Amino acid sequence: MAYRNFEPALSRRTLLSGAGYAAAGAALTTLPFGRAAMAHDVSEAWPNIAAIAEKYVAERKVANLFCTFGWGQEDHPHTVGGGTLSLADETPVDEDSLYRIYSMTKPITGMATIMLIDDGKIGLDMPLYEVLPAYREMMVQIEYDGAVTEDNLEPAKSPITIRQLLTHTAGLGYGIVQTGPIQKVYEEQGLVPGQVSRLPIPGIGRSEAVGSLETFADRLAEVPLVLQPGTKWSYSVGLDLLGRVIEVVEGKPFDQVLAERIFEPCGMTSTYFQVPESEIGRFTTNYGVLGSNVLPIDPAATSIYLDEPPFPFGGAGVVCSPRDYDRFLRMLLGYGKLGDTRVMGELATRIAVSNILPRTATTKGTWIEGQGFGAGGRSVNGQYGWGGAAGTLAAVDYNLGLRAGLFTQYMPSDAYPIRDEYIAALEADLQAMRDAKAA
Repeated sequence: MAYRNFEPALSRRTLLSGAGYAAAGAALTTLPFGRAAMAHDVSEAWPNIAAIAEKYVAERKVANLFCTFGWGQEDHPHTVGGGTLSLADETPVDEDSLYRIYSMTKPITGMATIMLIDDGKIGLDMPLYEVLPAYREMMVQIEYDGAVTEDNLEPAKSPITIRQLLTHTAGLGYGIVQTGPIQKVYEEQGLVPGQVSRLPIPGIGRSEAVGSLETFADRLAEVPLVLQPGTKWSYSVGLDLLGRVIEVVEGKPFDQVLAERIFEPCGMTSTYFQVPESEIGRFTTNYGVLGSNVLPIDPAATSIYLDEPPFPFGGAGVVCSPRDYDRFLRMLLGYGKLGDTRVMGELATRIAVSNILPRTATTKGTWIEGQGFGAGGRSVNGQYGWGGAAGTLAAVDYNLGLRAGLFTQYMPSDAYPIRDEYIAALEADLQAMRDAKAA
């Protein structure tokens, strides 16, 4: 099942906080959590966020809304919110419940790519065709998202680079973004880098994804680009294609590389492309929101994620626990180090979470207009992170020394204003912390 139409534009607001937080960051990191200082639940420290979680769960608009917070290198996340694994299940969610994080997979793939650059195996501005020769001579649509015919095509004026793949500036399309004829081409060719359900969902295509990253990359090379490389930010399959780059360079399967380079060193023991049957008992159900109706579209017991995926989707394929993703964020917040374990080089991490957009690329009229983009995630004002199609969001704020995650399961993610409400509530709670510190 394709997952197009399920990933709307993220909020134009910054990921975690508004302007002016940098000066308060050092002070905030020393704030006590009151009576919850040693507990996992810290709702009393984040009352506005707790209220949002309680409201959505109580109104049964979602089965759960679970948030994680961590300061600096604290070795475990504090939590706010709750709910149950499904609306029909009384099992409460916790930091070890399993969530479909969709595009929050992109920062993981981005970091794996940066690791190979740090190893000297590829270069940030290296042409893609040096790894995948089929991309040496690409054709580009003259009219964006227009006809896929010879009179609307011209040769690429420059080669696709690794930097462009990391930052959605390579000119590649996306089945969940394009609305013109090329969207149908993507579906017909099986260029479907994600999955939602086994169930037939009205308005959602049922095209099957190709069976390997190699086939995905080979077929994608035959499809015209929607923009000239390096000219404009446009959400794309760039991170999925990087999965093929990674496995070619490393000479081993992409998912194995992620396990060896990121999941295992970070202690991410509950992160999967395929959920083992033994873990169904902590797997959430994903819901579709249609008007006032909330319907299960991927029940945990029969989830499509229990099957081996056609290929490991580097842009949207991971199921992960809040605890695990917090460990990934903690590694980023430590500039590549988690506790005593060095996962990434410090300089490599600093580059990965910074704005690495090509100078030639514009963001005007896009979701990230006026902001920056790092390796697979938005980078702005000392913050780095990204969200997922089922309502999830996670980021680190280097000014505050804060890592934060929002976990829930519903589609489309713009059916509710949860993300904007969460960000506003977070700002209010941080302001209250600052006021209390100053008192």
